[in-house]
Amino acid sequence: MKPAPILVYSVLRLLAFLLPLAILWYFFPIFRELWWLAAIFAALIGVSISMLFLRSPLSEASADIYARRRTRTTAGQRDADAEDDALDKDQALDKDSGA
Repeated sequence: MKPAPILVYSVLRLLAFLLPLAILWYFFPIFRELWWLAAIFAALIGVSISMLFLRSPLSEASADIYARRRTRTTAGQRDADAEDDALDKDQALDKDSGA
């Protein structure tokens, strides 16, 4: 069974942030005191990594979300379709009775 693309992308994005954060904290003692600065640098590194290496998982996740969204019909859309069908039938009856 193949994992959901959005789950794969989310986990990879988290790793792209957490791994640089752990490296900064472990190898650079100054970042232990300035944790907010380490978080900013880790976020910048994570964004850079995701832009360079996670383009394929992002496109798969986006395509999956788009496909799910296209197949789902909302209750409002079904209601509008039913009203349109009723109006079309009513107009067809009016044409038949008027002719």
